[in-house]
Amino acid sequence: VRIAKTVDHLATFSAADLDGSAERTIELRLTGREISMPGSQYLLYAAMPNFYFHVTTAYDILRHNGVPLGKAVFLGR
Repeated sequence: VRIAKTVDHLATFSAADLDGSAERTIELRLTGREISMPGSQYLLYAAMPNFYFHVTTAYDILRHNGVPLGKAVFLGR
């Protein structure tokens, strides 16, 4: 249900909604400080590492619990 809701939400965005995202200022509040950076920097240094950390952690937990996953599954093949 959670994944379906997320997919439905993402479907509400168009390519035009993302125009200029690389230059758009992203403002975050981390450890009590406010940080501003362009969208491209946020994507490369915050969003993508966070995404891959969680994907890798989920993969590791599944493997630890005996789910037969290999590198090809991790790579989406």
